[in-house]
Amino acid sequence: MKKLLLASTSTVYGGTYLSYLRDELVDFFAETSEILFVPYARPSGISHDEYTEIARTFFAKLGKKVVGLHTFENPKKAVQEAEAIFTGGGNTFVLVNALYQLNIMDVLRETVLKGTPYMGTSAGSNIAGETMQTTNDMPIIYPPSFKTLGLIPFNINPHYLDPDPHSKHKGETRETRIKEFHVFNDTPVIGLREGSWLRGAGEELTLKGELTARLFRKNKEAKEISKLEN
Repeated sequence: MKKLLLASTSTVYGGTYLSYLRDELVDFFAETSEILFVPYARPSGISHDEYTEIARTFFAKLGKKVVGLHTFENPKKAVQEAEAIFTGGGNTFVLVNALYQLNIMDVLRETVLKGTPYMGTSAGSNIAGETMQTTNDMPIIYPPSFKTLGLIPFNINPHYLDPDPHSKHKGETRETRIKEFHVFNDTPVIGLREGSWLRGAGEELTLKGELTARLFRKNKEAKEISKLEN
């Protein structure tokens, strides 16, 4: 049975890394002693080792061991044998490119579908969707495909921001960008605000946190949702 925890962000305003998710993570990883960390998104360009250490430091407080996927000679085998998997946020293009270069996108999908718990934050949640095309990130590298894990029947736009009617900024809003996506694609999109996350068991998904999410569907008005239709 598929087990998912997909968070919009690793850190909320005024908090520290993953602190707002602490209770949820204690429950989600209750039967896990070791977590395989996927560090390839490299936020701010930090190294794989540096990123893994950030995750390791937090999870040590929960009594969990963290090992970086980049340290294994056989990443496919490491994914298949993992007790649980956590893909951190950063640049989605860099992350997806690495997963394809290592030829582990498919094995990651298969492993999670067989029941290995999967957690993602930001880019790590973005790749749980059908494609990475609703990322907010700059295309600093060109992956072989935009197709991602397809663990959920929609795409995620993490860090979703509502338009500010008082802002003097004239750039595109998230809603505008998602409308542009729907000119060429049919996949529904969930705008997941910071502090919100999705918890999945089997085919059932629950929206958690204190905020609603925004659902975008092609040729339909966007709407606020407090729960997902499973």
